[in-house]
Amino acid sequence: MMTAAARVAPQSARRFPPLGPLLVAALILAFLVAFLVLPVGSVVYTAFSDGAGGFTLGHVSAAMQQSLFRESFWNSFAVACWSVLFATLIAVPLAYFTVRFDFRGALLIQTLGVLPLVMPPFVGAVAMQLIFGRSGSVNLLLGDAFGINIPFMQGLTGVVFVEAIHYFPFILMNLVAAMRNIDGAMEESAMNLGARGWRLFRRVIFPLSLPGYVAGASLVFVKVFDDLGTPLVLGQTNMLAPQAYLRITSVGLDDPLGYVISVVMIVLSILALWLSARSLKGRDFATTQKGGTTLRKRKLVGWENAAVSLWIVALLAVTLSPHIGLLLMSFSKVWSFSVLPEGFTLEHYETMFSDSGRMISNTLIYCGVAALIDVVLGVAIAYLILRTRIIGRHWLDWISSAALAIPGVVLAIGFLRVFRDVDLPFGGGPVTGTALVIVIAYSIRRLPYAVRSCLAALQQVHASLEEAAQSLGAKRLSVIRRIVIPLMTGGILAGFITSFMTAAVELSATIMLVTRESQAPMSYGIYLYMQSAAGRGPGAALGVLAVLIVALGTYFSHRVADRAAGHTGAAG
Repeated sequence: MMTAAARVAPQSARRFPPLGPLLVAALILAFLVAFLVLPVGSVVYTAFSDGAGGFTLGHVSAAMQQSLFRESFWNSFAVACWSVLFATLIAVPLAYFTVRFDFRGALLIQTLGVLPLVMPPFVGAVAMQLIFGRSGSVNLLLGDAFGINIPFMQGLTGVVFVEAIHYFPFILMNLVAAMRNIDGAMEESAMNLGARGWRLFRRVIFPLSLPGYVAGASLVFVKVFDDLGTPLVLGQTNMLAPQAYLRITSVGLDDPLGYVISVVMIVLSILALWLSARSLKGRDFATTQKGGTTLRKRKLVGWENAAVSLWIVALLAVTLSPHIGLLLMSFSKVWSFSVLPEGFTLEHYETMFSDSGRMISNTLIYCGVAALIDVVLGVAIAYLILRTRIIGRHWLDWISSAALAIPGVVLAIGFLRVFRDVDLPFGGGPVTGTALVIVIAYSIRRLPYAVRSCLAALQQVHASLEEAAQSLGAKRLSVIRRIVIPLMTGGILAGFITSFMTAAVELSATIMLVTRESQAPMSYGIYLYMQSAAGRGPGAALGVLAVLIVALGTYFSHRVADRAAGHTGAAG
């Protein structure tokens, strides 16, 4: 007969979650509160403070009554939507062809496809003006041949053009990881029932990879609201991010209207991320087999191989145009109102290596540590959300995702306000005067990328695999280490690479937090070089070096992911 104590124990175990997940959740929450909630809270306080410690909506009302604010809002919304559309048209075919078909150069295409992320958007805008601008290379050739001039870079069209080319890798990386996780048996069953070509993609492959696509598309949408450099370089200040920046820098750090705009940006981005998560609620994308049973690659031969290769080469030529322009700029003596530079030199690289060695090492250290922090937190948050029933666990996702929409300048101001009087132990000086605050700012700003990637990866790991291991006596930590994390390898690598590359081009927060040149990373150096026409050459050379570093890292990361998938399939 079962005793009363035996009957109560299972009920208590069900009522109270294990202590381990609670402790992990508490540590993550403490990190987010200290380095995100408190700094942003100081910004929100300014937006709703009447200056005497009281609450007021007067600043919000004043902003709403300004026609410039309303125009900026709708411009930002339209640019974000169009950027997602064109980024989708670029990323989805690239992801599908490289995962579904076997042809020479598929791995190289995946590597080249993520390179736009390493280039600061404002540098890409400068390079694209030289190629697609009114007097750029393309229009000069079109004018000579056909007497026409296409406004690629005019007005908001130019902003959409630059944004889509710069941010489509968010969709590409997450979609590739999602497609690799699809059980090949699903495709074979659909083909046996007569599904082929477009119908197979529309009815089976794309719906099963929807978590990866939504993760990438939501990042593209909200990131456009945060991009400051591209609109400024193209002269489009009637958008939300430029208006927030101009109000804060021109009127003053305590100008409430600048913070009202920042709060609006945060609210809109959180809403977009919430809607993306809501759209997937209640739908099951998990499969029970991985590795060796992923989508079967079909070898392209003959005209198919030529057609696909030609189309991909043409698409990559457009998406890599900023890098082509940057490379030419790094070697050019003079490039103005001409199809190609009028002369070439190596002096810019000599200047870059002699003056920027410390910036290069700083970038590798800052971004590597920040990306490592992000993937550790991303895996933990994804597991807590999808595999536990801790009350309020979704707040970890919502709070971390809110960082995506916070302008870097505003986050940096919050850091300076909260931590300017906080000293490191053992006489280390104020926190805001050290490189530690830069690393923390990078990790906070890029944490949503890792969380989105890890969530998408874990959504495709069926819980029955963990349950089977636990039924055989495996402890939870062992299950996570030996089953969950290996099956999430693609998403984890995608999150690490995305966090690393986007941190490497972080500029707005860097400008505020760098207190001396010895702390400066490459993005800060590129910004300083690009302030003058004479410095664009060394700045372009520094940008080329950044592209090469990330290209090598991305290539080897894909090799590791493919090898891990093969080992997982063999083990299965």
